[in-house]
Amino acid sequence: MSKLLIASDHAGFVLKEKLKEYLDKRGFVVKDLGTYSKERCDYPEYAYNLAKGVSSGEHKKGILICKSGIGNSIVANKVPGVRAALCYSIKTAKLSREHNDSNILVLGSAFVKADLAKRMVIAWLNTKFLGGRHLKRVKLINMIEHKIRRSAK
Repeated sequence: MSKLLIASDHAGFVLKEKLKEYLDKRGFVVKDLGTYSKERCDYPEYAYNLAKGVSSGEHKKGILICKSGIGNSIVANKVPGVRAALCYSIKTAKLSREHNDSNILVLGSAFVKADLAKRMVIAWLNTKFLGGRHLKRVKLINMIEHKIRRSAK
């Protein structure tokens, strides 16, 4: 059984709830990190908590949802070891896994409706990293991240 994290802000709440139900019916164990209502909230808190859960290795993958997806992408990609990909199509979701080994899928609820989001999530979850020439690039990303962390000390 595959386990993953999911989180949203208020603008992504409805889509998050639909995706949770959809994934649950397909046998996925989904841990919801909030928000738990449509009440206005600040997305960075939720994006950081999910990204931290993926970065720690506790969970291999996560899904973040906000209105545009942009804010969540920015926050999640600040966390070491995270490769969060903002996607608006099945093709970009697949490419983010094949080429970039993304470990967080970010969706913008204003641009991706539930039916497309469901197909994107399944495609993303079922797509494997291709490695090869792409592995070199992911290693370069990791090296840059390491250099930044070292220079910040």
